[in-house]
Amino acid sequence: MPQVTEKAEDPSLDESVAADTFELKINISRAAEDGTARAIKTERERSWLRENAEAIEQANAYVEKHGLPFGQYRQF
Repeated sequence: MPQVTEKAEDPSLDESVAADTFELKINISRAAEDGTARAIKTERERSWLRENAEAIEQANAYVEKHGLPFGQYRQF
């Protein structure tokens, strides 16, 4: 696991959320890690789409104008 250079935040939970996690036997650390991993993945996907928007637009324009490469050989 990579070394974290900044001090991790100590998250706080609403009392009712904390009570529900206890009642349902949810591992708060694991849930926080899973949620953070999903948020990271989502943000990386958004960032990739922003960075590649022009290339995606150009590729779509090419297909609109010329059709799919080798489209005449498609069986469906």
